[in-house]
Amino acid sequence: MASDSPQQRYYRAPCPGCGAPVEFRSAQSTHAVCPYCHSTVVRQGETLARTGKMAELFDDFSPLQLFTAGRIDDKPFTLVGRLQYSHDGGRWTEWIAALDEDRTGILSEDNGAFVFALPFELQRVAPPAADLRVGATTAFNGQNYTVSSNEQVALLSAQGELPRLPELGRRFPVVELRSDKGQVLSLDYDTNPPGVYLGRAVRLEDLQLTGLREESAKEERGRSFNCPNCGSPVTVNLVDSKSVTCPACNSIIDLSQGIGGELRHAIQDEPVQPLISIGSVGLLQGVDWQVVGFQHRMGVAPGDDEHFGWSEYLLYNKKRGFSFLVDAEDGWSMVKPTTGAPTMAESGARATYLGKVYQQQYAYNAETTYVAGEFYWQVQRGQKTFNRDFANGAALLSMERSANELTWSSGSKIDSAAVAAAFRLGGKKDMFKRNDALPVSAASSLGCGTIILIVVIIIILLIILSTCSSGSGSRSSGGSYGGYSSGGGHK
Repeated sequence: MASDSPQQRYYRAPCPGCGAPVEFRSAQSTHAVCPYCHSTVVRQGETLARTGKMAELFDDFSPLQLFTAGRIDDKPFTLVGRLQYSHDGGRWTEWIAALDEDRTGILSEDNGAFVFALPFELQRVAPPAADLRVGATTAFNGQNYTVSSNEQVALLSAQGELPRLPELGRRFPVVELRSDKGQVLSLDYDTNPPGVYLGRAVRLEDLQLTGLREESAKEERGRSFNCPNCGSPVTVNLVDSKSVTCPACNSIIDLSQGIGGELRHAIQDEPVQPLISIGSVGLLQGVDWQVVGFQHRMGVAPGDDEHFGWSEYLLYNKKRGFSFLVDAEDGWSMVKPTTGAPTMAESGARATYLGKVYQQQYAYNAETTYVAGEFYWQVQRGQKTFNRDFANGAALLSMERSANELTWSSGSKIDSAAVAAAFRLGGKKDMFKRNDALPVSAASSLGCGTIILIVVIIIILLIILSTCSSGSGSRSSGGSYGGYSSGGGHK
């Protein structure tokens, strides 16, 4: 039957499985999951037909829940459904948002990063998923997009009412394309033609959300097991972690298949000691971040034999998701993966993103040499990528490409003293200083004649070195700035 309320008109009918009431608040919803017996039902006029039973939801510790309300572009919405998906790299959740005028959108989340997307009508037929190669550029509706991922995914579970319901467990392609305007275009090939959604990054605090889960419901409950190498206890604190290291023997443990079965692991020799301890909490850029992971990486420019190293700290905040704090020879920086994809010149000399042009600083091959803590991707020692680092003043941009994914990250340089103070390590601030720190106080005490003499000596040395060098040169590490996606159109 249909019911009316001051806000909206909705449909309610008894569940064909248990008789409990099932409500449809959006006219666009065709399917629902009974909140009592978990039957999946399809709406047929004023009655419901049972089509199966839904698997249990996995607890993603999201601050969102059914009937959370908010505003996007000053328009109200209510979350009425949830879809949970998996792919080889992890899992993610999509929330169905009922908007005004019988429209529905998708608020998708992955490890705390959020994108709000709306259905989008293409002006040409979408190509087959197999034709959209990662890294390729194509245009839709007059906008250029770069293919950032092409994954086989499967529906794990669902909740509430839904405008579409893919077959449970059946794998299908999802392709994500990103623009230099910060947009992400998602093509879902569970239907023919595929479902198309265009979205952009949002922050929860900007959505004016009400009806969020209580803080106690969001607390992350640790899962413990014994290390498969040494038997010591290992605790996993983040629900979507795909890798964790043993605090006793430093082995990397693969969690991609869960912790109930046989766990694969890799032994790490010669551990690297992070300057900032795992578990530390620091206030950076007005946000409390916890260090949950650490990795040390090495790089080498193509055709060169000089290697350089840098460290990356994986930071986590429940509402902001993940960011990376990068410790390189030429300074500290804080960055996170972009929602869109910059436009890069064919030569690679520059990249443009959100109207700003960045000049390439370095291009190099990178390899992970040591990891510690937890990671939302399946990290492995020896993982290799090809990276390009760009800069525009203090603003930074980085491209990282692996065999199956192209990821961009953006951020800015950060003062070493600010990093030390953020993690209450002011007593060790000298250990945080890098090559970007200039001895201003010392320079101010020098006379003009001394400064001129120093400049002349430097120029002479540069001339001598240039005549002795063939031009290959060396570089200081700019860092790869993370490079693993944590928030797109759907994943």
